[in-house]
Formats: sequence, structure tokens, C-alpha cells
Amino acid sequence: MKKISLFSDGSALGNPGFGGYCAILRYKDSEKIISGAKMDATNNQMELLAVIEGLAALKEPCEVEITSDSSYVVKGINEWLKGWVQKDFKKVKNPELWKRYLEVAKPHKIKAFWVRGHDGHEENERCDEIAKQEAEKLKH
Repeated sequence: MKKISLFSDGSALGNPGFGGYCAILRYKDSEKIISGAKMDATNNQMELLAVIEGLAALKEPCEVEITSDSSYVVKGINEWLKGWVQKDFKKVKNPELWKRYLEVAKPHKIKAFWVRGHDGHEENERCDEIAKQEAEKLKH
């Protein structure tokens, strides 16, 4: 199984507002950037969408290390998701996104790690910049 690093970040100008997301996929020396934007989105939605779109871009089952500055995404993946599934996502925000996450995550072995945002983590800073640019493009 290939070992992939997935770095991600999301941005919302307004929260909700113009949203942007970015994921950087890295395998050995190869890197792929996936980014996009969405109207009327929250920051948490964009944080999660970055992970979803990054995983969706993988063409085969992989071991994936997700690095995010979103405790919502990291704790959701590592701690809360199992309970949310058991209660059929009742009273859970963004259930449609979490269900999409489960679909795209299914073939992979995933570990999620939290990093402090705006703290000099190179890939997190790049993702943050690209996500903001995507949101700005949508705004203009």
C-alpha cells in the first residue's frame, strides 16, 4: 500500500460566506494540489471538503496521513465519527459531508494529525494561502 501525506486547509470569507479549500497530496517526491471554492460555506465545511476532495483524488487504496489545523476534522475522524454513525448522524452538523467522507475514506487506512494553524508548518501555510485565494476568486 502506498503511503500518502495529505495536507489540508479550508477558508470561509464570512463564515458562512465564500469558501475555499486546498489539499496537497504527497507521495515520495510527487505532489498534487487539489483546490476549489463554494458559495455560502462555513470554515468547517471547507476544512472537511479539502480532506474529502484529497481522498477522492486517490486512484487506489493507500495509507493516508492527514495533517490539518482543524480540530473539528481531526477529532471528527479520530474520535467522534464512530458515535455519529451509530446515532445515524442525528444532531450532527454537516452530515452529508461526513457521509461523503466515509465513502471516499473506505478503501484507505487513515490517520489524522492536528497541527497549530498559522504556526509556520510549511504545507499548512501553503494550503491556507491557496484556500483563501480560491475563496477570493469566488468573491470577485
